[in-house]
Amino acid sequence: MLPVQLIATDDLEKQELKEIYKSEYGILYQGDCLKFLSALPNESVDIIFADPPFNLGKEYGKGVSDQMADDEYLMWSKQWLSQSIRVLKNGGSLFVFNLPKWCIEYGAYLNQQGMNFRHWIACRMPKAFPRGKKMSPAHYGLLYYTKGEPAVFNKVYTPIQVCRHCGGEIRDYGGHRKKLNPQGINLMDVWDAPEDVWEDTSDANSHDILWTLAEEMWTDIPPVRHRQHKKRVPNELAPIMLERIIAMASNPGQIVVDPFGGSGTTFYAAEKLQRYWIGSELGDTDPAVERLTDLANGIIEQWESARGNKKSKQKKINASQLSIPYSQ
Repeated sequence: MLPVQLIATDDLEKQELKEIYKSEYGILYQGDCLKFLSALPNESVDIIFADPPFNLGKEYGKGVSDQMADDEYLMWSKQWLSQSIRVLKNGGSLFVFNLPKWCIEYGAYLNQQGMNFRHWIACRMPKAFPRGKKMSPAHYGLLYYTKGEPAVFNKVYTPIQVCRHCGGEIRDYGGHRKKLNPQGINLMDVWDAPEDVWEDTSDANSHDILWTLAEEMWTDIPPVRHRQHKKRVPNELAPIMLERIIAMASNPGQIVVDPFGGSGTTFYAAEKLQRYWIGSELGDTDPAVERLTDLANGIIEQWESARGNKKSKQKKINASQLSIPYSQ
C-alpha cells in the first residue's frame, strides 16, 4: 500500500470528501480544507504547501468564499494552520503563500505555536498598480517554517542571472567569480520578474549556462497570466516554483500535502519529482485533473513559455527528465 493510502483513512470519507483523482503517487479529494486536514493522522506528512484564497473578493466558483471580515479570515486561517502543524512530522516543512498583510499575521501565529522560522521569500509582482494612498504593491510573501530543525534541506541551484540586453552578469561577485560553485548559486529570498533579468532560455545551449548555488532571493519565477497557459480563471502558480520548494524541502518517496489544490500545481510538481502527495480542493477540480492527466500522458508545458510571450511548447517526457538540478 502506498504511503498516501495509509493516511487516506476512512475518516476522509466520513468528512464527506470525495476522491476525484488517483495516481501512482497521490490522491486528490474534493472538499473543505479543514475537513481534509482534520482527517489526517498526527505527524504523518513531510511537507505542506498552502496557497489559500487571499480574501480579496475574487470569484473561485460555487461554494468558495473569498470575502470575509478580517477577524473571521484570520480565525479561519489559524484553524488550518493549527491542523497543518499537527499533521507535520517533526522536522517537516510548512510553506504558506499569501499577501504580506496576511503573512505578517501568519508568522506571528506560527511563532506563538513554537514553529521554527526559516525564511520569508519575496516573490516579485511586477507592473502592479497603486491602490489608494499606498505604494505600488511589488511582491507576494512565501513563509517557510519547519517543525523544529529541518529534517531535509537540499541545496537547489539556479543559473547565474545575466542582463538580457548586454549578456553581463546582474550581480557583482566582488572579484570572486572564479570561486563560485560550478553547479550554481544558492537560492535567494526574493523572486524577481524573469523578463527583467533574462531572455527566454528555451532555445539556449545548456552548455553555455553557468550555475550558482541558489540564494534566498529567487529571480526567475514567471507569472502565469496568459489565458493560453492558465488552467482556470483565478490566479495560479508556475510549476517551477513548486518544483523548487519540493526539491528543497523533501526527498523522493516523502509525502507532500496541499489543502488548497487549485489548478493542481503542487500535485503536478510532486508527481514529477517522485514524491507522494495528497490534497484537497473545495472548488472546481477539473483544472487539476487536466494538469495531472497531461503529465500522466507524458506531456508538459515548458515553463519558460508560461509568460505568454510565445506559443505553448509541449513535448513528451520520460522518467529521466522528471527532476530539476539540486544536491542533497
